[in-house]
Amino acid sequence: MEPTLYKLATSFLLGGLVSLVTITNPLSKIPLFVSLAADLDEAAARREASRACIYALALLAGCLFAGVAVLETFGISYGALRVAGGLTVAVIGYRMLFGTTEALFPRPTSSGTATGFAFFPLAMPGIAGPGAIATVIGISTEIAELPSGALRATAYGATVFSILATCLLMFGIFRSARLVSRWLGGEGINVVARLTGFLLVCIGVQFVGSGIRSFVAGT
Repeated sequence: MEPTLYKLATSFLLGGLVSLVTITNPLSKIPLFVSLAADLDEAAARREASRACIYALALLAGCLFAGVAVLETFGISYGALRVAGGLTVAVIGYRMLFGTTEALFPRPTSSGTATGFAFFPLAMPGIAGPGAIATVIGISTEIAELPSGALRATAYGATVFSILATCLLMFGIFRSARLVSRWLGGEGINVVARLTGFLLVCIGVQFVGSGIRSFVAGT
C-alpha cells in the first residue's frame, strides 16, 4: 500500500474507532444489558448480544454508505451535518458528564419482556444511537470530499473496520457484563461514564469546528 493510502487508512481507522468507542461507551451499557438479560440463561443472553451487535453493524455501515446520498436528497450541506452532529454528540456528552446515564439508556420496567430486546433498545439506541449515527455520517462527508476513488475506497474500508471492531468490543462487553458489573460496581461505571462524557464534549466541539470551517469555505 502506498504511504499516502496507509496514512489515510490509519487515520480513518483510529479516528473512527476512538470516536465510536467513546460515544458508544461500552461500559455504560453494562447495567442495561444485565437488567434486560436478567431472566435469560447464558446461551440466550449470548444470542441476544450477538444479534444486537450484528444489527448495530448493519445500521452504522448503512449510514456510512448512504449518509451522503441522504444529505444530497434533502439538500443538507456537509457543514450543516457536521455542526448538527457535533451538537448532538456534545449534548450527549454533557448529559453523561453532569447528568445520569439512566436518562440516556433507561432500564426496562418490570412489565417488559425479557426476550426480543436485541434491536431495541440494545442495538438502537444502545449501540447505534443518535451520536454514533451522526458520527458515522460525519465521517462519510469527510470521505466524500477526498479527491480520488482510491482514497475514498481506502477510507471507507478503514471506517467499516472501525465499526466492526467497535461492535466486536461491544459483544465482548456484553458477554462479560455480569462479571464486569460485579467487579466495577455502580460507582466505577459512573466514573467511566463521566470521563467518557468529557471526551464526547471534546469530540462534539471538534465536529462543530469542522462544520464551521466547511461553511466558511463555502462547501
